[in-house]
Amino acid sequence: MKTAQEYVESIRRLKVNAFAQGKKIETPADHPLIRPSLNAVAMTYELAHDPACQHLTTATSHLTGRRINRFTNIHRDNSDLVNKVKMQRLLGQKTGTCFQRCVGMDAINAMESTTFEIDQSRGTCYHQRFKEFLKYIQDNDLVCDGAMTDPKGDRGKRPSQQADPDLFLRVVKEKPDGIVVRGAKCHQTGALNSHEILVMPTMAMKPEDADYAVSFAVPSDTPGILYILGRQASDTRKMEGGTIDVGNVRFGGQECLVIFEDVFVPWERVFLFRETEFAGTLVERFAGYHRQSYGGCKVGVGDVLIGAIANLMDYQGISNASHARDKLVEMIHLNETLYACGLACSTEGKATASGTYLIDLLLANICKLNVTRFPYEIARLAEDLAGGLMVTLPSEADLRNPATGPYMEKYLQGVCGTATECRLRMLRLVENITIGAAAVAYRTESMHGAGPPQAMKVVIGRQADLDHKKGLAKTLAGIES
Repeated sequence: MKTAQEYVESIRRLKVNAFAQGKKIETPADHPLIRPSLNAVAMTYELAHDPACQHLTTATSHLTGRRINRFTNIHRDNSDLVNKVKMQRLLGQKTGTCFQRCVGMDAINAMESTTFEIDQSRGTCYHQRFKEFLKYIQDNDLVCDGAMTDPKGDRGKRPSQQADPDLFLRVVKEKPDGIVVRGAKCHQTGALNSHEILVMPTMAMKPEDADYAVSFAVPSDTPGILYILGRQASDTRKMEGGTIDVGNVRFGGQECLVIFEDVFVPWERVFLFRETEFAGTLVERFAGYHRQSYGGCKVGVGDVLIGAIANLMDYQGISNASHARDKLVEMIHLNETLYACGLACSTEGKATASGTYLIDLLLANICKLNVTRFPYEIARLAEDLAGGLMVTLPSEADLRNPATGPYMEKYLQGVCGTATECRLRMLRLVENITIGAAAVAYRTESMHGAGPPQAMKVVIGRQADLDHKKGLAKTLAGIES
């Protein structure tokens, strides 16, 4: 397994074609807008070498029997599913942001079972191809970016009906040695920090959408791939050189628009090719795994936010106020409810035909639907308790300026004996998580990551088995039918 530093160096060696704020990025690993997100991914490597948490952060490969980073692991029982959620909470606590490897972990697990079932049905060889790719990922401890979300264009039309056919990623040419693809993937978490890009279709496909039913993996610096870094609230604070105004002094997240401009993919890296009837299965399984993930990662970041508010209550002299304590308890209650959902869908998981364990889809979607709501209330309560200074606070430069700093020290102090700077740092951390750069990984991603609320409701309605529930009620009411 790689060390954190070995991981950073491996990303620095990649020759990716990337842009940020209209300018070409020569070395993304050293760019101030990107380095905090790289640090967050590096924590997944650091904790894999920490004896205190290796029971969560590592696993044994079912392919080779070797010890591997859990982010490259295939779930083979319920304990794998549970430990995944516990690991994600731990990493959320350690970084206070998105640590970016979850999408790839969820993608490889969805691909493993789906390719097995395609082969069983169609007599193809996708599963063996995928196992070879998986061994490569595990043996080299690589970050795999799961790429699912297409631009979609006119949401009222299917992929093959779009005026511009490239608005869903598609196959544009079939060759003896592989395929050529064109299109884009949006909102790609950690794409510039990844070694491999694993592409999946974004929705269930019909026969007329066959060119869009494709899944494959390519190195992230493959010719024809272009990355455009997404903006985040207050992101240029990372370029100012200070530590207070960024809130989170070391870690951050990252998203990209990833363009595939006639990218060649060799056949050995193709795992789905026009088998439209399996696209929906792959999407549903990936979405289920990723909705489970939010019961861990968002809870860990929630722990940090709750801790920041508890500190501010101490700094501001309201830790004994009953109304403040009641709001803090409500934040804890909501956060632990999300964790309970993540654990529940894991313990109720069952084996698929390949032996890979799939979470309980109903409970995973319940988990994520709660995530679209609870973090917003947690953030609202945090902003309530933090107070208005969180959004009117002068800059770190003003604190360091001899002409203005003494006034800030004097008038922005809290409880006597608490350094003013401690209060200001904690306020900036709360701002970072609730409305700043980390809000992408906490609030907004809680709504749209792994699909918007309606996507969960569709699956919940399908998985709820209403006929069974109607039968229970009829039996107890004495109705024969």
